Amino acid sequence: MIYVLDFGSQYSHLITRRIRELGVLAELVAPNISLDKLKSADGIILSGGPQNLSDSDALRVDKKIFNLGVPILGICYGMQLTAYELGGRVKAGKKREYGPTDIKIIKPGKLFAGLKPNQRTWMSHGDQVVRLPKGFTKIAGSVNCPIAAMSNQAKNIYCLQFHPEVIHTENGKKILENFIKITGAARTWSMKDFIAKEIDKVKKQIGRDKAICALSGGVDSAVAAKIVSKAIGKNLICIYVDTGLMRLGETAQIKKSFKNLRVVNAEKEFLAKLKGVTDPEKKRKTIGELFIRIFEREARKLSPPPSLPPRAYPKSEYAFGGPRQGGGKRNKFPSLTVPAVASREGWEGRVKFLVQGTLYTDAVSSGVSIGKTAAVIKSHHNVGGLPKKLGFKLIEPLRDLYKYEVRKLGRELGLPKSIYNRQPFPGPGLGVRVIGEVTEEKLELLKKADAIVCEVIEKSKIAVDQYFAVLPDIRSVGVQGDFRTYGWPIIIRALNTADYLTVHWAKIPHPILEKISTRITNEVRGINRVVYDITSKPPATVEWE
Repeated sequence: MIYVLDFGSQYSHLITRRIRELGVLAELVAPNISLDKLKSADGIILSGGPQNLSDSDALRVDKKIFNLGVPILGICYGMQLTAYELGGRVKAGKKREYGPTDIKIIKPGKLFAGLKPNQRTWMSHGDQVVRLPKGFTKIAGSVNCPIAAMSNQAKNIYCLQFHPEVIHTENGKKILENFIKITGAARTWSMKDFIAKEIDKVKKQIGRDKAICALSGGVDSAVAAKIVSKAIGKNLICIYVDTGLMRLGETAQIKKSFKNLRVVNAEKEFLAKLKGVTDPEKKRKTIGELFIRIFEREARKLSPPPSLPPRAYPKSEYAFGGPRQGGGKRNKFPSLTVPAVASREGWEGRVKFLVQGTLYTDAVSSGVSIGKTAAVIKSHHNVGGLPKKLGFKLIEPLRDLYKYEVRKLGRELGLPKSIYNRQPFPGPGLGVRVIGEVTEEKLELLKKADAIVCEVIEKSKIAVDQYFAVLPDIRSVGVQGDFRTYGWPIIIRALNTADYLTVHWAKIPHPILEKISTRITNEVRGINRVVYDITSKPPATVEWE
């Protein structure tokens, strides 16, 4: 067992996942975990976090942790904290480092064994260690961070200012693997273990009660539904809410792909609630609250009236199936059956549980972490966007997973590739891709432009993980057909990533971008300018809002 102490980094849970991927059981825990538990660990990792050691309320650890004889790896803030607690010095660097950073390994030792001297890493820090603690040696440095890594091999304490857990640190996996070798931990953990434990957990949570699933047709909700259906079978009911904020033709595709799906038409309700709302956080919370109220309303409809016996209701089941049509090739579904709707026979009262495909990245962006110190980036409608009072108990079987892990899980559960490899789509839908107030007119413009972006990129067969269009809340002057125009611009966002915590903008060839621009300005009346977002994450996020 390796314990990861969570100081609130956006990547804390990713450390845990990386260790598990290497076959070692790892658990994310609060920094105040008892020393007795840590004594029994094979290793300890101190995560990064948005802390500043000069603040009186900055998270600390019991100094005795460094004398337990358990191998320790400090990452980012974890390195700074280690130096601070052991007598070193930490202060703000002359230049902050965010994103790709080259380091030079000075002393490979056990942690950097098998690596070449020059390495590309991923940094995200303002403060840095400027004086080593007693007994420590500098083992790597960068141009702006002279002490980019340090170690005390006698005590098996190793520290990195960069993040080995993110995919953009080229040999991060090797570094973590070296740390596992240092700990001597057994490499026996697997995804099958996760599935078995999660199914058992859901069975205990729901028991013989009923649950409804917020099914969107996306990979997250489909995988969540599959797990819960394995746990409670026909006691799961899948509902799709048509918010009017979906992509062009999306609702029609979903209706054809998911047979017998309970569909709620709520476009007018969402547009009415969003009228005049421009703040991104308020927008997300408005969408999240309305989602819940609609599900509460549907749950009441599903509870049989006391005057009618349960047998008065016909048996039924919801199934996935049928080819997806009307929106291009990207989201075709083969036939897929998921036992997701209960027979009304033997119905026992109200629906008590709501199943959601919430991921760890959703929780992290909403400021939720084990250590309860992650900064709020933006509220996900499944997490920070939820109202304080819910009519349900939430079931979130994917809450500890990342997108790429959900895809692996979908494959392990036997879902078709066309489902588990779907592009991500935000829960609030186009509501967070229309910047500023959401109106019916803006939605129509964005839907048409987005469809063109997707069609051109898909036909080009270039390697891009996610791509979509954004409509900003500005207008600009243009000229079309010798006439002055005053229209909206469209922003193209295209990305490559492995985990959606760190993202690189995709280097789409200029002829493809030109084709997209020409088609949008020619075919979508009201759009007179197209621009390309070339910002990675960090410093930006995937979505604009």
